[in-house]
Amino acid sequence: MPTDILLIISPFTQLNTCYPSICNLSAFLKQHSFNVSQLDLSIETFLQLFSQNSLLQIFNIIEENIESKKKKISQQTLLFLQNKKEYLKYIDTVISFLQGQNQTYAYILINNILPKPLFHKNIDVNLYFGSQGILDRAKYLATCFIEDIGLMINENIDANYNFVRYAQGLCEKIADFSTLENSLLHETFVTKIMNDILKQKIQQTQPKVIGFSVPFPGNFFTTLAAAKYIKQHFKDIKIVVGGGFINTELRNLTETKIFNYTDFVCLDDGEIPLLNIMNHIINKTDKNTLIRTFYLEQNNICFANSPDFKDVKHSELSAPSYEGINLDIYINTIDSTNQMHRLWTDGKWNKMTLAHGCYWHKCTFCDTTLDYIKRYESANAKLLCNRIENIILQTKQNGFHFTDEAAPPKLLKDLASELIQRNLIISWWTNIRFEQHFDNELCKLLKKSGCIALSGGIEVASDRLLKLINKGVTLKDIIKSTLAMRKNSILVHAYLMYGFPTQTEQETIDALEIVRQMFDNNLINSAYWHQFAMTVHSETGNDPDKFGVKRLFSKNKTFAENECKYTESNGSQHARYEFGLKKAIYNYMHKICINYNLQEWFDFKIPRTSISKDFVKKIAASKE
Repeated sequence: MPTDILLIISPFTQLNTCYPSICNLSAFLKQHSFNVSQLDLSIETFLQLFSQNSLLQIFNIIEENIESKKKKISQQTLLFLQNKKEYLKYIDTVISFLQGQNQTYAYILINNILPKPLFHKNIDVNLYFGSQGILDRAKYLATCFIEDIGLMINENIDANYNFVRYAQGLCEKIADFSTLENSLLHETFVTKIMNDILKQKIQQTQPKVIGFSVPFPGNFFTTLAAAKYIKQHFKDIKIVVGGGFINTELRNLTETKIFNYTDFVCLDDGEIPLLNIMNHIINKTDKNTLIRTFYLEQNNICFANSPDFKDVKHSELSAPSYEGINLDIYINTIDSTNQMHRLWTDGKWNKMTLAHGCYWHKCTFCDTTLDYIKRYESANAKLLCNRIENIILQTKQNGFHFTDEAAPPKLLKDLASELIQRNLIISWWTNIRFEQHFDNELCKLLKKSGCIALSGGIEVASDRLLKLINKGVTLKDIIKSTLAMRKNSILVHAYLMYGFPTQTEQETIDALEIVRQMFDNNLINSAYWHQFAMTVHSETGNDPDKFGVKRLFSKNKTFAENECKYTESNGSQHARYEFGLKKAIYNYMHKICINYNLQEWFDFKIPRTSISKDFVKKIAASKE
């Protein structure tokens, strides 16, 4: 029986679990009697790329390049070639082990049978994983093995390739669609593999419609490459694209060339837009019934947004459907010895949202004008637990990553109580705001219900800037809440930001000192630091004067519009701090050099910190 719609996740996203968008959409469309198939093209392409057959082709291409002197060869590539026999011998064994199919392979993998890592510093795996941590040691070494192959692909075969993204640099700031289109003229080694898998799936399912979910910039190029292939070889299939990248970048679509690759572009939550598109294509309803959907008519871009249809409430959605997704083929990797950091790549986590949007939605750097942030809706704890039980039945996995923008403390409290009452044993982690409601009592309850980790934004680590950001918390709130989490053995990850408008170099260094002290006092386990980016959907982008900066407008209309260029008057050179900040955090995460003078991380003179050495310790010890 032909499929009404084939839903696809484009390469490349997480390798350890299925990105949830297509599973959520699949469940919704099935409720409305559509025949739906699913394809995680990301993991399927990865597994074909990291196979003995593809690896042999990779070696052949590199050797041909050497013979023809087409490309300068690095020392790492020469070492890679010298170990050709071992890479070919062990690639399938390593992938099988990382899939969890042959855990006994761990005992041979730890015995130095794999080639020495090309790009990784030697670490004492016994020190980090213990003499009995055989599986973890093997998983780390196996990860180094496949990462080296990935870097060789990037260096010698396809410069756009990365494990969890493809051609992201091309797609992050697309001023002119023609630039991207020129890169799509020819199949690459990777997109050829992808299209072969796609062809087989289309022949198997015979879909009338194909829907691509594009969550990140690193999925957009492969989506277009796949769509181009479909348009060339399966002309009758209609194509729909949507997802997070589309929602933030293509809200003001004016480039007609995009419709050489797709028939419809839809925005925000995909359930109702996709349902109405399906009714239009399958049941021949009028285009006026479409909602938040771009399409091309007589070479003009039209935007349909019927007022007769409302989004489905979060409480009315059903559990996702994993039918057709082979959950046994995903791989678990360990690319860091930090126990919190590894959660993103290790573990078959079921992804689920507890609430739609953010209950705070006031941070001035955030996309608060967009639906995925500003429209907050939650479901009650009983309904959420019903969904959890449904997902466990489907996946046979009891690990959950709740992917909320910021999970509300009251909802988490209710959920934890319901999990405990039902005697439902799960391990879970989510994103929160480090606010005062996360006290010892709540954290103790969350721990009892299975909470293993929480992540949240410390952002600028400055009370002045936190107020300017309208974060709604103070440094004291952050320190006290993280203390309560760590007292209850909950791992803590912090998102950090530097370069917010008006931030001085002194404040940047003071923020680093506060973060250093939080690591030193065991209040956070891992962190990630990024430079502030102003977006058109944030308060900073809409009212730059309020933040002391001048927004720069391009004279030419760009294809994608999200990040804004701007200038600020205080003369701070934020970008030069990036390497030092990230280097410091990397060492702190691995419990190394925490007591180094901050100047050690920078190759230029920095101001002395104005933060006292016991600033964090005093707040943590206070009884207030």
